[in-house]
Amino acid sequence: MLRPYDSLISLTTMSYKKKLIEVALPLEPINQESAREKSIRHGHPSTLHLWWARRPLAACRAVIFASLIDDPSSHPDKFPTEAAQEAERQRLFKIIGEIITIEKKGKAEQVVKGLVSWDSINQPEIIEQAQKEIARCLAWNRNEEPPTTPAGVREYLQKYAPPIYDPFCGGGSIPLEGQRLGLQAYGSDLNPVAVLITKALIEIPPKFKDQPPINPNAKQQNISPLAKGGKGGIYYGAQGLAADVKYYGQWMREQAVKKIGHLYPDVNLPPEKGGEKATVIAWLWARNVQCPNPGCGAKMPLVSSFKLSTKKGKEAWVEPIIDSSQTPPLINFSVKTGKGEIPEGTVNRKGAVCICCQTPVAFDYIRNEGKAGRMEADLMAIVAEGKKERVYISPNDEHINIAFSAQPEWKPNTNLPEQALGFRVQLYGMTQHADLFTNRQLVALTTFSDLVSEAREKVKVDAINAGIVDDNLPLSEGGKGATAYADAVATYLGFGVSRLSDRNSSICSWDTGYTKVRNTFARQAIPMTWDFVEANPFSDSTGNFNGAIEWIWKVIELRNSESLGLVKQHNATQKIEFNNLLISTDPPYYDNIGYADLADFFYVWLRRSIGKIYPEICSTLLVPKEPELVATPYRFGGDKNKAKEFFETGLGNAFHRMKETAHPDYPITVYYAFKQSESEADEKNQKADKLTASTGWETMLEGLIKAGFSITGTWPMRTELSNRTVASGTNALASSIVLVCRPRGESAPTATRRQLLKELKNQLPQALKNLQQGNIAPVDLAQASIGPGMAVFSQYKQVIDADGSPLRVRTALQIIRPVRKLKRQSVYGFEDVLISARLDVIIRARDSYC
Repeated sequence: MLRPYDSLISLTTMSYKKKLIEVALPLEPINQESAREKSIRHGHPSTLHLWWARRPLAACRAVIFASLIDDPSSHPDKFPTEAAQEAERQRLFKIIGEIITIEKKGKAEQVVKGLVSWDSINQPEIIEQAQKEIARCLAWNRNEEPPTTPAGVREYLQKYAPPIYDPFCGGGSIPLEGQRLGLQAYGSDLNPVAVLITKALIEIPPKFKDQPPINPNAKQQNISPLAKGGKGGIYYGAQGLAADVKYYGQWMREQAVKKIGHLYPDVNLPPEKGGEKATVIAWLWARNVQCPNPGCGAKMPLVSSFKLSTKKGKEAWVEPIIDSSQTPPLINFSVKTGKGEIPEGTVNRKGAVCICCQTPVAFDYIRNEGKAGRMEADLMAIVAEGKKERVYISPNDEHINIAFSAQPEWKPNTNLPEQALGFRVQLYGMTQHADLFTNRQLVALTTFSDLVSEAREKVKVDAINAGIVDDNLPLSEGGKGATAYADAVATYLGFGVSRLSDRNSSICSWDTGYTKVRNTFARQAIPMTWDFVEANPFSDSTGNFNGAIEWIWKVIELRNSESLGLVKQHNATQKIEFNNLLISTDPPYYDNIGYADLADFFYVWLRRSIGKIYPEICSTLLVPKEPELVATPYRFGGDKNKAKEFFETGLGNAFHRMKETAHPDYPITVYYAFKQSESEADEKNQKADKLTASTGWETMLEGLIKAGFSITGTWPMRTELSNRTVASGTNALASSIVLVCRPRGESAPTATRRQLLKELKNQLPQALKNLQQGNIAPVDLAQASIGPGMAVFSQYKQVIDADGSPLRVRTALQIIRPVRKLKRQSVYGFEDVLISARLDVIIRARDSYC
C-alpha cells in the first residue's frame, strides 16, 4: 500500500471528497500487469490497429476506477477510525488487483487477479463488482441507496456517473477502459487515424450490440462459432459484427486472388524438401548502388545481414557469388543451410563496402545515388511454406521478372515531410509515400483498398436480405440500419488493409530469430532498410491479409458494452461542447513522437479505402500538421525557441480547456511518459537533475500549474518489468508518471520562496517516509518523490523568488529534488536518508538567503 499524500496539509479549504487515487494505490499489481500486457496478443485492443506509445489498459483501468472511488477517509460516518479506513482501502485494493502465488507446471508463479488482470476483465462478475463500487460511491454522495442488481448498477452509472473524456485519445485506451467500467466514453483527437481507431473501439460496437451476423454463411441461426463460453451460444456484444468482418475479409481475399494472384507465384521446392510447388511467404531483397570505384562499377548490394534463420538446427543464410569474369562484376545469390561461415553484411553505421572490390563507400555517395534515382534492388532469397518449416530457396528469373512486371494504377504521391522525427528515408531519394513500397506492394494495397468499397456494397445487400431495415443514413450521420452496418463492417476491413501496409512496405525487414516479417513500425520511426522483405498477402504465414483481418475480428468479438461512445476530430486547444467530465489523458510529449508525420503512412490507405465513409474526418490529403502539439523546429524554419513557445502555449491552452470541462467532484489525471534518454541522463548525471529539469517534464508541470491546477499526487507506472536493466547495469525507471490534479482554489495564497522551503521542510520528510514504507519499487522512489514536493508548490497561486519574480517550475523542481540517496536505500538505512532529505532542504534554504 502506498499513501504518500496523507501527510500533506492543504492551504485552501477542500470542498470535495478525496478520491482513492489522491491517497493510495496498489501499485505493485498495477505495474506487474501493465508490464505483462506487452506479451498479450490476440484480442488485445492494441492489435486492432497500430498506434504509438499506447498507455497500458491495466493502468488506465486502475486510474479511472481509483479516480471515481472515494477514499474511505472521505466518509468518516461510515469509517470512523483509521483502522476502519485502512481495512476498507485494503478491500478496494483487492478489487483493483492483488498478487497471488499459484503452482504452474510444478513451479510457484506470481499472477495478478482482479480488475487490472487481462485474464479477469472478460469475467462479468469482475467488471460488475467494480461497477457496483462506483455506483455505491455515487449513491452515497447523492444520499441514496445504492442499486443492487447488475442491470440497475449499469443504468445508475449511465444516469449519474460522469462520462470519461480523453482530449488526446490516440489509440483509445483511456475512453475504452472508462466504457468498460460502465461510463459513457468520449474521445477526441486532431489526428484522423487516432479518431478512426478510437471510433472502431468505443463508438461502433455498442451501436450493433447483440446483433447476429448477416453474411450468407451465418444462416441467421444466432449460433456463434466465435463465442467461447457465450450465453447459450447466442451472439452477444459485438460477436455478430466480428463474424461478418471475418467473412467479408475472406471474401476480399478471394477476389484479390482473382485480380492479382498471378503476381504472387508459387515456387518449386528443392528435391530434398519434396520437390512440389509451395506458397511463397516472402521475397527478400537487397538495395544496391553502383560501386564508385572506376575499376569495379559493380551493382554493390547493401546488406545489413546475410542471415536468414538463426534458429538452432535450422540455420540458413545467403551466399553472394561474384562472377569476376564479367565487366563490371556480376553478383548472384545462393541460399545455404546448416553450418558454415556466414559472410559479413556490407553496411554498418560507418558506411558500406563493395563486396567485389572491398572499396569503402560513404553514406553521402549512397544518398546521392538514391536521390538521382539510381538505387535499385536485387532478389536475394525466397522463403516458402514447407511441411512444418520454412524453406529457403535461391532466387530465380521467373520470380524476378514477375515482381518487376507489376504496374500500379494508383500511387499515394503525397510528399513525405522534408524533415521529421524518426525519418531517414528522404536522405536516400524516397520523398513520397509511394516510394516506401515496391510496385507489387502498391498493386496489392490498391487492390485491397478498392475491394473495401465492393465489400461494403455486398454487406449492405446482405444486411437488407437478412431483415435489417435500411434507413439510408450512413454511420457518420448516426445511422443504425443496413447502410450504417455496411459502413461499420467496411471500417474494419479498411483497417485490415492499413494493417497489411505495416507488413507490406519496403521498410519491413526479416526477423532471423522468429523467421517472420518485422513490421514497418518496429520503432516509432521510418528508418532506411537496406535488405527488405516483400511479404505475400496470400500466404498462410507472416504478413498475410487473412492474418491482418484475424487480429481485427478477435478484438471486436470481445467488445461487449452498453455504454455510449462518441469520438470527434477536435483540436484540444479549442472549446468542446462536453462538460462535467472525468478527464484522463495522455498528452503529446514535447518533441518525442511526431504522430502526424508517422500516421500519414496509414492515412493514405485509410483515406482510399474508407475515406468516403468518413468524408469530414478524411477531408485533407494528409494528416493535419500545423496545429499538432509537438515542438519540432523544422516546422518553424529551424527556430527551436518558436517551436518551444508553440508547444508550451498550445499545451497550456489545452489544460485550460480541460479545467473548463472537468467535473468539479473528480480529479483529472495526466500521463507523462519518460523517454529512455531522460532516464539514462538522470542515472548518469551527478551534478544536475536532468530528469526533473527535462524540457518536456517541466513544460507539462508548468502548463498544468499555469492553467490553475494543483498537483495532488504523482504515481509511477511501469510498462517494463522492474528487473529490466539498461546501460551500465542500472535499473530501468518507471516508464510513465500519472499526475493527479485538482483545480486550485480561488483563495489559494501567494508564498515567498522562504515560505515554500519551510513547508517543504515540514511536510516532505514524512511524505518521503510514506513512500519508503509503501510497496513502490525502490528504483521508482526518486521519480515518485517529486509528487509530494510538487503538491506543496502547486497549492500556492504563486511563489515569489528573492528578486521579486515568480518562481518557475524548473527552479521549484531543483529545490524540491529529493536527495538521490533515496535510490541507494540498499546501502544506507532509510533513517539516514530521511535525515539527509531534511538537511538537504535546510541547506538549500540557508544557501538561498544567507
